[in-house]
Amino acid sequence: MELTINHTRRTFDTLPETLEALLAMEIPQKRKGIAVALNNRIIPQAFWAETFLNDKDSILIITATQGG
Repeated sequence: MELTINHTRRTFDTLPETLEALLAMEIPQKRKGIAVALNNRIIPQAFWAETFLNDKDSILIITATQGG
């Protein structure tokens, strides 16, 4: 099974079931300052746990960083 995450194709034996599960795998230490788009649609954080993933989905994860 395959997802495209931040323009990089990734193969999984078993897809994470939800967007929240994927984010827990990809960036487990970060919970704030994240924006996510699934197939070019922004998904509010309140819906991550109920947003199911499918083979060939495209996910864009943007994290805020400090700097000046």
